[in-house]
Amino acid sequence: MSDKCPDYVTNLYSYIDGELSAEEYEELRQHLLDCPPCLTEYERDMLLKKLVKRACGREQAPEQLRSVIMTQISYSYTQVRYEN
Repeated sequence: MSDKCPDYVTNLYSYIDGELSAEEYEELRQHLLDCPPCLTEYERDMLLKKLVKRACGREQAPEQLRSVIMTQISYSYTQVRYEN
């Protein structure tokens, strides 16, 4: 594990969703090839995204609900990362 792993893990959803620049995407892709712990995080996030997509079908959550959920996820993720 490298010192940059937390930064890479933070950007996994942006990577998965294609929201990174070509340079950022390639850097993270290369890191995943070289770092088994981060690759495991990526695989877990991909699985979670697929499960949520399958479970939710085509229903769209209201924007306010999405905002509350994303804020809570961000808070929980930050709290877990820095407590370990």
